[in-house]
Formats: sequence, structure tokens, C-alpha cells
Amino acid sequence: MSSLVIRGGSAVLPTGQRPVDIAVKDGVISAIGSEVREEGESIDATGMIVLPGVVDAHVHFNEPGRTDWEGWEAGTRGAAAGGVTTVLEMPLNAHPPTTTPDAFDAKLAVASHKALVDFGLWGGLVPDNLDNLSTLHQRGVIGFKAFMSHSGIDDFPRVPDGVLAIGLKVAARLNAIVGVHAESQEMVATQGDPNPLAWCHARPAGAEVDAIRRLLVCMRGAGKGVRAHVVHVSCAAALATVDAARSKGVTITAETCPHYLAFTEEDFERIGPPLKCAPPIRDRDTREALWHEVLAGRVDLIGSDHSPCPAADKQRGEDDIWQAWGGVAGIQATLPVLMTEGVHARGLSFERVAHLTATAPAQLFGLYPRKGAITVGADADFALVDPGQRWTFASEHLQTRSGVSAYLGREFTGSVVRTIVRGKTVFVDGQVVGRPGWGRFVRPPGAPASFATYQ
Repeated sequence: MSSLVIRGGSAVLPTGQRPVDIAVKDGVISAIGSEVREEGESIDATGMIVLPGVVDAHVHFNEPGRTDWEGWEAGTRGAAAGGVTTVLEMPLNAHPPTTTPDAFDAKLAVASHKALVDFGLWGGLVPDNLDNLSTLHQRGVIGFKAFMSHSGIDDFPRVPDGVLAIGLKVAARLNAIVGVHAESQEMVATQGDPNPLAWCHARPAGAEVDAIRRLLVCMRGAGKGVRAHVVHVSCAAALATVDAARSKGVTITAETCPHYLAFTEEDFERIGPPLKCAPPIRDRDTREALWHEVLAGRVDLIGSDHSPCPAADKQRGEDDIWQAWGGVAGIQATLPVLMTEGVHARGLSFERVAHLTATAPAQLFGLYPRKGAITVGADADFALVDPGQRWTFASEHLQTRSGVSAYLGREFTGSVVRTIVRGKTVFVDGQVVGRPGWGRFVRPPGAPASFATYQ
């Protein structure tokens, strides 16, 4: 029977932040209080904030099939270094994508052998797999991902509005959520000048707003119980559309990503291909308006949208931004960005950091309270952070396989010191110490236990 106690830290609990000791037995939180008595390992967290481990609801690890892009081991090493204890991995960049039961089984097998942190799997919603949604749900996917614009991957086509409406109806019958990449393909350009700003201007904020409005029409036609989640929102106007629908009783949520909160178009001009993504990085005013929405509580959660690729696929865009793969390697940056740009620069509380990165995603995808909270009976998943440590993101910190990240050279205030997954330290003092295979598959309620190792 293994046990440990985290002593002297200021823990962010569901009831607020306060100094407590936290006892762990067999991977589960067993006691929280003052001077907890427990045998076993003791971790001194004096001067640190103890956060619930991040539940990153939006990552791309590209395996099986495109292992050279990232892979589960490299991806979850980055997760461990970033205080992320659970990842929810997207379907499209695996080859084949996770749109069939066989593809799901293949991904689950490789992830179970290679993941250092716990993981869930998204399924895909594409034009030709509506008959597979029920089986994928039974397998234990945490939701279905759909694109309203081209995904960039030929074997994961976008869904026309009519198919999206049917998919939403099927998902509602399953009590499942549909995650939507909301950009109207008709409003984005597919070629232009070679400079980075041409990419930004080719995908205007209005394309997000228009797509969300169309999504809402599809939801109205899908009937009762329909739920949608808009991924990687980059602008306040899109969030306002979501919020207006919510005020009328529509069950819709939205996330944003650390790169939209950290960077501006000026950065994109300077950094180039490592910061190319869709939706694109916006101008400074749009970033500040997005921060206003975060501080006002109109952003439901923050996910990294970690989407790396081989270095060569970024280098192709050095002379012509259109030739670069779009995606930001950012799984290690979520907490540093929120501490630096949020806590220190804008007064964001650590309670809100915990909610946005852990509690809210765990609740939305059916993993709470086992994940996403520091409470007795929950998995002992923690990110211990030093809120005042100043550091610069250097290549020796980076875990992604390609060695490419837009965050290299960026200065932060606040660092992840230790990451604990079910009572086991997987990252400490700058070193990944976890082992592949420690991560367990997590699933929402309703999936048969025969398809899951999560207990």
C-alpha cells in the first residue's frame, strides 16, 4: 500500500485556496487538512501552489500512423512537463483517424503502452461514419470532433451542415457532446501572399462567428439533449455568439487556447511558421478583448490544442507561410501562460486557473470528481507550481519530438515544479521521470467496462 503526503503548500480546493496537507493512499486522495498524519513519502511544497492536475481537452499526438509527427510518448512527456495529468486526444491526425471501432482499438492499444499520463480519446464525426458513432460511444470516446472547414488532412473531411445536424442528433441520443472546429470554409481563402499576415487576414474572425451561427441552426434542428463544444475560439465576437445562445438555454460551451492569449500578429510576423494555426493568431486588440472574456468568466475552459508536426513541415513555410503545416506545440505552455499573462499581469486568480484548466474540462467530459479537483476520493493528480519563478523557455525544456515551438525564448513568471499522476511523480525539477505505460484510459460514464482500464 503506497502513500505520500504533500506538506506546506497552498492548495486550490473546490472551496478555495488555503494552506493544507494532502495525504494520498494508493493513488487516491485520502485526507486533506492541517498536519495530516500519514506514513510514506513526504513532499515539501512550501512556497508552492498546489493545483489539480491539468485536464487538457484538446491535444493531437498523431499516433498510430503518423508517429514521426509526435507520438504518445513524446506528447505525454510534454504533458508531464506542463503539469498536465490527463489528456483528451483528438482523432484526425492519426492514420487512420479515430472514426471507426478498429481505429479506436488501435489507438487505445498504443496509448496504453506509451502514455505517461492518463488519457481519453475523442472520436471523429465525418460524412461517412454516422453508423459508427454509437459503437464509438460504447468504446468510450469522450465526444465526437467535427470540422466545418477543411481539416488539412485528406482522410478527415469536413462535414456539410446537413451531416452535422444529423450527427448532432445521433450524439444527443447517446448523451454525447460534439466538439466543433467552427470556421466557415466559404469565408476563408486558400491562397495568398507568402507573408504570415496574409494567413491571418485569410481567416477572419467573421468566419468563426458565421460558423457558430450555422452550428446553432444545426443544433436547433437536432432536438432535445443536443450538446456542442466550440474548440479553440480566437476572438471575443465568437464568444459573444456562444454566450447569447447560452442565455436562451442552448447547451453550448467554448474553449480558447494559450497561444491566442499569449501572442499577437506582430509575434506571428516575427516567429513565422511555428505560430501558424487555424483560426490564426489575431491582432493585439483582439487578444485583449479575449482576455476580457476570460476574466469575465465567459470562456468555459482552456485547452492547449497541442498540434505538432515534423520540423520539415514547418520549415517549408519559411518563404511562403501557406506551405507550412498549421499547428502550435503548446502543451507545456498552458500553465506558464496563465500564470504570467493571467495571474501576474491581469489579476487572474489561481482558483480560476484551476477551474479553466482542470475542473471545467473534467466536468464537461464526465470525468469529475475523479479528475479535476483536489478532494478526498479523487485521483491524486497535482501540478505543483512556483508562482514567482522567472525563467525562459529554452530548447532543453522542450519535449516535443520536432524541437519546434513558438514559445522558445519566451520569458515566463511561474513554473511547473512537479507533476503527480495518481500519486506518482512523473515530472520534477525540470526532469521527466515518469515511465511509458503509467497512463490509464479514462472514459465518461456509460461506456462498458470491458473497453476501459479506468476504474
